[in-house]
Amino acid sequence: MPELPDVELYIEALGARVLGAELLALRIGSPFLLRSVDPPPAELVGKRVRALRRIGKRVAMGFDGELWLVLHLMIAGRLHWIEPGAKIARKPLVEARFSTGTLTLTEAGSKKRASLHLVRGSAGLAAHDPGGIEPFAADLAAFTRALRSANHTLKRSLSDPHLFSGIGNAYSDEILHRARLSPIALSQRLDDAEVERLHRATQQVLHEWLDRLRAQAAGQFPEKVTAFRPEMAVHGRYRQPCPVCGSPVQRIVYAENETNYCATCQTGGKLLADRALSRLLKSDWPRTLEEMEALRGR
Repeated sequence: MPELPDVELYIEALGARVLGAELLALRIGSPFLLRSVDPPPAELVGKRVRALRRIGKRVAMGFDGELWLVLHLMIAGRLHWIEPGAKIARKPLVEARFSTGTLTLTEAGSKKRASLHLVRGSAGLAAHDPGGIEPFAADLAAFTRALRSANHTLKRSLSDPHLFSGIGNAYSDEILHRARLSPIALSQRLDDAEVERLHRATQQVLHEWLDRLRAQAAGQFPEKVTAFRPEMAVHGRYRQPCPVCGSPVQRIVYAENETNYCATCQTGGKLLADRALSRLLKSDWPRTLEEMEALRGR
């Protein structure tokens, strides 16, 4: 799922291409994508883009008359920019033709989860804001209040859009690795030094990745948006070496997601229970990296 750095990059790329541009046509390729009825899509046609905002992991585009188009890309939704006169290669879910070019939305896979809402005014837009604080803008005090407002695991807290805006599965793994904190540590049990370390790691990781993605895009529209990047420290790198200590990256699997972490850097060498394997192995579940490697070598 595109998270804060990816969505910010989309916003910047769109700003250079559609701010002030007129929307000439809006075609919605799937009836399941549009989740609102007022205003109708035709009402946006002929109006110009006046604002662009990131709302959590959503892309919000403001038009004349305080009309807003809000896109939530979910896991597999991706935006594409087609210059005037160029052929649209994919069959998009949305095709927004502007006076400067065409914006399309595609979604990989059979599960279509991306959504499009059209809303009126600031109140309609606010209804799509989960309310989490902005990580870039939050000082230590605001970050601490949000983190300690509920006693959740750090993984859950960081990826909760009601607490922190725009952080998801991928960047929460990277932040916790940078902060040297366990993903299952409870938020209200962290001491002040640990909270400060987590706050610093959150801002550092997100800033560094936004800068890296900007450099990789080099002014072009971002087409390689993914949650799995080879430069990441732990996310998506199960059994690969941690870049800090060289220990194999571990994981916790749950539902369709997994948490990646380094046992040496984050949990004092202790392996966290993987639901899929620990239920099978029960008392034989290894507790340390050494036990895990010995088990694999049998």
